[in-house]
Amino acid sequence: MRVGVLTGGGDCPGLNAVIRAVVRTGVAEHELEFIGFRDGWRGPLEGDTMVLDVEAVRGILPRGGTILGSSRTNPLAESAAVGGKSGLDRIKENLESLGVDALVVIGGEDTLGVAARLYEAGANVVGVPKTIDNDLSATDYTFGFDTAVNIAMEAIDRLHTTAESHHRALIVEVMGRHAGWIALHAGIAGGANVILIPEKPFDMEQVCEYVRHRFQTRYAPIVVVAEGANPKTSGEAATEQQLDAFGHIRLANRGIGQMLADEIEQRTGKEARCTVLGHVQRGGTPTAFDRVLATRFGVHAARSVADGAWGVMVALRGTDIVRVPIAQATSELKLVPPERYGEAEVFFG
Repeated sequence: MRVGVLTGGGDCPGLNAVIRAVVRTGVAEHELEFIGFRDGWRGPLEGDTMVLDVEAVRGILPRGGTILGSSRTNPLAESAAVGGKSGLDRIKENLESLGVDALVVIGGEDTLGVAARLYEAGANVVGVPKTIDNDLSATDYTFGFDTAVNIAMEAIDRLHTTAESHHRALIVEVMGRHAGWIALHAGIAGGANVILIPEKPFDMEQVCEYVRHRFQTRYAPIVVVAEGANPKTSGEAATEQQLDAFGHIRLANRGIGQMLADEIEQRTGKEARCTVLGHVQRGGTPTAFDRVLATRFGVHAARSVADGAWGVMVALRGTDIVRVPIAQATSELKLVPPERYGEAEVFFG
């Protein structure tokens, strides 16, 4: 059996560990042959491939990024005007012409959403969950999340000392479009004084009150905010919002962290500065936890292929790796529940 592998969406630490485990397991246990598709869904759309054998995956376990490349190409948005065929039809034709019997798709909500549609169209597909936001349903954790949290935590640790030295409020903006898991975990671990997440619109005056209270001690405040967080009453202009291929607003230049810094400085009279961690959270070597989880996902994805278990995604439940329908995994986002956020609120101010 010849199996294709692709990585789609934003890169994150642990992708190479999955690729390595899929190939090593498939070759060693089931004599499968693998082919890599470059740059997410663009690869199967255009038939762009690379060799993916045991030699190709040696030494990639600790490397960040993905040797296959990635993109946010959306086959569902491809016009049928290209030869009169839809994106899914073109993918199925290319898989057939390349002799690819099955496809292992490593990605988040959008990438796996396409995989689910491709499975419904008759292709043999197995999914592996990937998102540093940890917002995919049906799995307790996704690889890359632990690395992102640790990077953010270390940044917060370092910012505490400079905030105290200069008697400033420091705002740390982390990733999290719809879900605040990174902000929540990094904020708790880093001892932040306020954590703001997309799931709960915040009151600007209450945030400033927390900041004022912190300044009454000998310490300076640290505010951690997810990029998708919003104030209860937003004065942000809705103009010039750029969308990606899946229709999501690009948040890179939205500036929620800087907005907070400006408001805090204006309302409290205290100096405030913003640090945007951005893609620093995505890059670099994965933590031990992410390497192990990614490896286990890869092993079980290869075994799912060998078993002919199509239309499933491998997932972490407790300490076990299980198989769940891809459609179930992408049906809704896993958001921070109020009770989890309430645990963090104990430490605000």
